[in-house]
Amino acid sequence: MGPPLAADTGFHFGDPWAVGLAFLGLAVFAAIGALSHEHERAFSASLIYLGLGVVAAVAVGLLELGWLDPLEDARLVEHVTELAVVIAHFSTGLKLDRALRWRDWSTVTRLLVIGMPVFIALAALFGVAVMGLSVGAAIVLAAALAPTDPVLAGDIGVGPPGDEDEHEPHFGISAEAGFNDGLAFPFVLLGLVIADKAGGVEWALADLVYAIGAGLVVGAAMGYAIAALMVRLRDSELLIPALDGWVAVAATLAIYGVAEVLGTYGFLAVFAGGLAFRRYEHDHELNGRVHDGAEIVEKFGELAVILLLGSMLTLDGLGAPGLAGWGLVLLVIFLLRPVTVNLALLGSRLQRPGERAFLAWFGVRGVGTLFYVATAAAVGSPLPRDEREIVVWTAIACVVVSIAVHGVTAGPLKRWLGENVLTRA
Repeated sequence: MGPPLAADTGFHFGDPWAVGLAFLGLAVFAAIGALSHEHERAFSASLIYLGLGVVAAVAVGLLELGWLDPLEDARLVEHVTELAVVIAHFSTGLKLDRALRWRDWSTVTRLLVIGMPVFIALAALFGVAVMGLSVGAAIVLAAALAPTDPVLAGDIGVGPPGDEDEHEPHFGISAEAGFNDGLAFPFVLLGLVIADKAGGVEWALADLVYAIGAGLVVGAAMGYAIAALMVRLRDSELLIPALDGWVAVAATLAIYGVAEVLGTYGFLAVFAGGLAFRRYEHDHELNGRVHDGAEIVEKFGELAVILLLGSMLTLDGLGAPGLAGWGLVLLVIFLLRPVTVNLALLGSRLQRPGERAFLAWFGVRGVGTLFYVATAAAVGSPLPRDEREIVVWTAIACVVVSIAVHGVTAGPLKRWLGENVLTRA
């Protein structure tokens, strides 16, 4: 075996590893610039990341390099997206200041209890009747497309801890995104159970009742305990303030790991952990610094995932959903999300049409959707290969379109809401 290329003799140009490192460095520079003035632009940073990913995909195709495939490398995609989502969930939980009273959370409850199941049912019906999917595959796809993504929805949700402008539409988007990523999981598993022709009783007891309830309890208990410990260590000067931001990473990984070991939903546990952490010594300065650390990691996790997504795009892959699959993509973004949100909010406290329209429009599909379809497509999946391909690429197409249309409209519509609706309260 010869020496590594970097140490070889003679002239050598275009080493793929070196090219990749240079491109990644440029991508990080672009992310720093995009995040520095994000609120001054008419589009979100995610559009820049996606564009860089597409450039990478073109380069991969032209150079005929071996690269990741969303089906063949589903397990890797699953883990990368998993890490990005859990950090975003903890960060989202830290932002929410609202008291835990039924009335204050009624909008979110309606979205989760009414809106999301109706969305899944209608999208699954389309999958079976129009796309020709089996019932199990249709439910998996519908459930994966149901959650509002906590990573990409961050720009249109509530601000950091202590932000006084926690208006109902922004709060609704953030809180819904925090909860429904975890609550979509039992429906994804239901689709896999049906595809595998397994029993539904165990699913109902283990994957619905136990996993949701125990996940919330584990997350809340650990989040509160970690906050109490961190405050005491800081007050005793055993921890330096410069490292407070890393507490979010440590807390997220600890809560998620324990929740998953216990067979519960780690996404729900991490979100509950962020909520509980925020509620221990509510005004403690630690909360802000921990959130800032979590948000930085979240943003660069978003960069990594969307770069990865863009780099895996191929014309063959985008053609896999067919006209019916692309029809579902458009239906999800332009009809199903708005209709099910407005249905769920009938008679709610959200009375102004502008607020409802804002919340109904921004059903951002993103990293969580990619995680779910990667989970469903991984080795051992009961779905046939052809259905896995349709499910995965339809979900990818939906995420790409969502990043584009929601990314372009996020800035202008957020400003419009603040200037024309919320100021008239």
